[in-house]
Amino acid sequence: MRRAPGLATRLLLAHLLVIAAATGTLLLVTWLTAHTLHERLMLAMLGPDATWSMDPMMLAMEQATDAVFQTAMLQALLLSGAAATVVAILMSIWLSRRIVEPLHQVLAASERLAAGQYHERLTPRGSAELAQLAAQFNAMAAALEGAERRRMALIGDVAHELRTPLATITGYAEGVLDGVVLADDATWALVHDEARRLGRLVDDLQQLSHAEAAEFALHRGRHAVTALVDAAVARMAARMAAHEVRLVWQPPAAPLDVLVDADRIIQVIVNLLDNAMRHTPAGGTVAIHVGCAGAAAVVEVDDTGVGIAAEHLPFIFERFYRSDPARTRATGGAGIGLTICRALVHAHGGTITASSAGIGQGTSVRFSVPRADAP
Repeated sequence: MRRAPGLATRLLLAHLLVIAAATGTLLLVTWLTAHTLHERLMLAMLGPDATWSMDPMMLAMEQATDAVFQTAMLQALLLSGAAATVVAILMSIWLSRRIVEPLHQVLAASERLAAGQYHERLTPRGSAELAQLAAQFNAMAAALEGAERRRMALIGDVAHELRTPLATITGYAEGVLDGVVLADDATWALVHDEARRLGRLVDDLQQLSHAEAAEFALHRGRHAVTALVDAAVARMAARMAAHEVRLVWQPPAAPLDVLVDADRIIQVIVNLLDNAMRHTPAGGTVAIHVGCAGAAAVVEVDDTGVGIAAEHLPFIFERFYRSDPARTRATGGAGIGLTICRALVHAHGGTITASSAGIGQGTSVRFSVPRADAP
């Protein structure tokens, strides 16, 4: 198949077409109007009666002068037109290359990016549009680099989370086979607990995958925030009591309805309560507050737990992130709950944030969702 000409060639041809049209128009208009303009200028200089007083010799001289003038003018126009055309062609070649060169750099960089070189960046230069294109390319490359980094981190985190229970199950199974570990109820109970831990991790990963890919349907309806919080509190009350953590929930005096998927929002509140409980020592308190912020309803979960250092706050909603790396899944969860909460809240068009005064100062997580009576 015949290859289409490149952008530089098309730009050059377009410039040449403009040059040819402009030069032809200049020559044609000059040729058609120069004689008339010359006669008018001569009459203006000699006066209106000069033509009648001219003798044949003067008339012949005037005609010869006019012919010489037209010839000289035509030659000058051809020479200047040729010189202008050459200069215009050279300028067109230079401008075409100047315009196309940044595009070639973007093309080459995109090929390297497609090959996996996510560190590729461009230096914005040229016109405003080309500089903006380079900036957008850099933003895309940074996003892809971040996605690749998170993908690699996810693989490592999943492997790490699976390694401990699998190692425990394998170790006890080998011990039973070798006869060094008794196959009693305690052994099977421990293996069963580790298997259940693996099952919970798989369930969490599946929920995370569906939430981040938005592969779930939201069945929105009008619901009272109080009813949603009551349902979440009912699910967590027994676990809170077992951990000796006091749960404080005071419903607001004024009714507040939201337009949400009730099951999903209850899941968000349960995850926040579970996360707060895990990071609050015995004797601590977890409190829920509900309020309004413009067209949104706000649910806030506060705890008196271990708190979060300022440098960790921007990352607590990332997958598998733990502010304390020493915490295990048994004590600190897999680091997926808050990520699921963020995905579910964003799917409702809301926001979720976290704040903490520092280590040992507790943590506050609040999310907002649209009110049912919002305009």
